[in-house]
Amino acid sequence: MNIFKQFFKSIYSPKDIALFRFQGIGKTILYVFFLSFISILPSIFYFSTSLSTGIDTARSVIKDEIPSFSIKNGQLEADIKVPKTIDKNNFTIILDPTGAIAEKDVEAQNNAFALLKDEFVLAAGGKSQTYPYSMLQGMDITKSNFLDFINSLESLKFIIIPVASIFIYLFSSASSFIEVSVLALIGLAIKNLTGRKLKYGQLWRMAAYSETLPTVFFTIMSAIKTYVPNSFIINWFVIVIVLYLAINETPKPKKID
Repeated sequence: MNIFKQFFKSIYSPKDIALFRFQGIGKTILYVFFLSFISILPSIFYFSTSLSTGIDTARSVIKDEIPSFSIKNGQLEADIKVPKTIDKNNFTIILDPTGAIAEKDVEAQNNAFALLKDEFVLAAGGKSQTYPYSMLQGMDITKSNFLDFINSLESLKFIIIPVASIFIYLFSSASSFIEVSVLALIGLAIKNLTGRKLKYGQLWRMAAYSETLPTVFFTIMSAIKTYVPNSFIINWFVIVIVLYLAINETPKPKKID
């Protein structure tokens, strides 16, 4: 069975997930990478479009609407007493030398570009990337310098987007492998409770495919920019239930009279 058929069947069939326990570990590892790729597609799409829109918007806003500022010794300085926030073209520009705004506040804006007290934050599709000013040690940056920097980003975005996408993919894949490994450990407890005879390797394979349904759900929610409360708990609850159903589909060992 090819990976796409496995993907489709894993959405609704614990019985097929149970059968996948016999396949090679290499194919299961490939499937985890495949699921990770599916899950990050909305993030990469929104990051790419937001970066392009954000560069154009930031250029015009910083040039015409943001007061003069400078970044010295890892700190933002500007002659304002409260944070300045500008919404334009579905994009938010924030200048805050006061420290009142945090990274999570920028991320909540969905698509935003923020110069905070000690870091630069770019948020896209509900995800954020942070770059501390300490990386610019020994450099003093003014509004004019920053405009030059934004102009350089325009030509570099075709490098930034692939590099950022690879970073997001690797991080997502690593998280998925950790999650599958932990889920397989939970599977050991479930198989003992249900009286099944399964090895850790078989449970690991089943755990990987048990992640399909919540991955599809949260990918769709991310694609339509819909916030899901308690997403961490819901994700784990669903995958544990799917794994439990899959374990239940395996035969019990025969009793010896």
